[in-house]
Amino acid sequence: MSIAIPADLSVTQVETLHEEHHDTGENTLLGFWIYLMTDCILFASAFATYAVLYMNTDGGVSGKDVFELDFVLIETAALLLSSITYGLALIFAKRHHKGATLAWLAVTFALGCVFIGMEVNEFHHLILEGNGPQRSAFLSAFFALVGMHGLHVSAGLVWMAIMMLEVVKRGTGGRTLTRLNCLSLFWHFLDIVWICVFTVVYLMGVLL
Repeated sequence: MSIAIPADLSVTQVETLHEEHHDTGENTLLGFWIYLMTDCILFASAFATYAVLYMNTDGGVSGKDVFELDFVLIETAALLLSSITYGLALIFAKRHHKGATLAWLAVTFALGCVFIGMEVNEFHHLILEGNGPQRSAFLSAFFALVGMHGLHVSAGLVWMAIMMLEVVKRGTGGRTLTRLNCLSLFWHFLDIVWICVFTVVYLMGVLL
């Protein structure tokens, strides 16, 4: 179905009308849900691999020896808090408050960077101490699972930076809001995965 476009509209206005008319937000969100389900399978495979290999230390270190729970708790708090701040950004985006949306996205981005910085620091110290992924099956599984989550968070940060530029340029209407909703699903999904990582890898690794 076509729409009638008034002749006196500017090129930008015509492009906006065309975009909003063809913005299949519900279909996009459905497709993104399907993508997240495939990502669930990917992480489930990584968790299963870790569950099989976490006792295979080859005489090297185990989780009790290398995990610093206090450090990881700060890291976890940063990521979980970023989920709340992103929720606030989305609330303001739906109300079309551009400035507040950008402010909360920036806070979320900063918290995500804190999380990634702490994870890189952890990996760096483990490798310096001779506990890199090649040392044992346990460490290989650990680096694969935690590193895969970290790569997802890094991709989310790149996406978030792009969305901030898009909000600056185009505001929070039309497809921009749909993309922010997709990023919201992705970011909250990563928080849920991290809770599983924290419980299965770090907490059980220290306690068992």
